[in-house]
Amino acid sequence: MFLPKQIFLTKGVGRHKEQLSSFELALRSAGIAACNLVRVSSIFPGGCKLISRQEGLRKFDPGEVIFAVMSENTTREPHRLIAASVGLALPADKKAYGYLSEHHSFGQTDEEAGDYAEELAAEMLATTLNVEFDPDRSWDEKKEIYRISNKIVRTMNVTQSAVGDKYAKWTTVIAAAILLP
Repeated sequence: MFLPKQIFLTKGVGRHKEQLSSFELALRSAGIAACNLVRVSSIFPGGCKLISRQEGLRKFDPGEVIFAVMSENTTREPHRLIAASVGLALPADKKAYGYLSEHHSFGQTDEEAGDYAEELAAEMLATTLNVEFDPDRSWDEKKEIYRISNKIVRTMNVTQSAVGDKYAKWTTVIAAAILLP
């Protein structure tokens, strides 16, 4: 059984005439291309520590299998705005689990996609903590409700957006939460 003790967030963008190479370049930009990635769902384990990207990138060897909550998006359409985002919501109780969310979109800025992913993670956590909120309220209003409840201590996101290459090369964006032992 593998229970992550540390998580770090990373992001990247790649452009290439081949779609797979564009994805590889996005992984390189994120610093995780030399790993074998296994995609997992979206639970931030209780007791897990969020560490910096720099610290996290030093913790694995080339070829190592690592687990990731990852969002990706790709386009070959010139000037098309794409985004990939991972949102994070942590409970006040450090022993309780939190949530990660994946979101990818077209036409959203970093801020729009990041807020959306962050809101998704916070809503998932809020429903498990029985925090009452109106899902139709704005994200800013919901953040205030979560803060007042004292049950959700932190939300954040990692987001990468890019505009499609003007010469129709593949453009790929990724955002990821990397889970480490």
